[in-house]
Amino acid sequence: MKVIVFGATGMVGQGVLRECLQAPDVDQVLTVGRRATARGHTKLREVEVPDLANLSAIEDEFGAYDACFFCLGVSSAGMKEADYRRLTYDLTLAVARPLAERNPEATFVYVSGAGTDSTEQGRSMWARVKGKTENDLFALPFHAYALRPGFIQPMHGEVSRTRLYRTLYAIGRPVFPLVRRLSPRSVTTTVNMGRAMLTLARHGWPDKVLGPEQINAAAGRS
Repeated sequence: MKVIVFGATGMVGQGVLRECLQAPDVDQVLTVGRRATARGHTKLREVEVPDLANLSAIEDEFGAYDACFFCLGVSSAGMKEADYRRLTYDLTLAVARPLAERNPEATFVYVSGAGTDSTEQGRSMWARVKGKTENDLFALPFHAYALRPGFIQPMHGEVSRTRLYRTLYAIGRPVFPLVRRLSPRSVTTTVNMGRAMLTLARHGWPDKVLGPEQINAAAGRS
């Protein structure tokens, strides 16, 4: 397979990239982002794009790729809905639409979030925007899936770029094992996120939306 990863410098993206580079059936990985990961690997090609809303320089290449793993995301804290929509819905569809046009057989995996509102009518702004994003991805002519992880445990030194999340993960690290024991169905890992995406690209999945339990199940089939 040939795979594209967006958001490879974020915590989830770091884990996904690691799993892609280790997968024997992945021949090439293209990362696209505002900055490179600076991670050297024979499979890896990195493209820096200052404005991710404008992919005209590379979108003609999308037809050569089998899957796109979209790990970009921002916190909605303190943001107006229009700004959050631009950085969530608009950017995601700016990638998905040209991919679907050039390769309808491609798999697109979107990192969404637990609590996403598929009705697009709820009171939570971020949940409505995520729901709209998922729904419009599912309407495109390719194989789209949404992962709705709850708590994600970083496994190999992955670090969030968001200061608040870094602090929360540092505080919560000692209780990770307890959380996994008490509530295994609400917890996944960066490893399982990457492995689940690869399973979806290889074999598909019965459901379009996968929560933590389904993510972990899919990871077990990688």
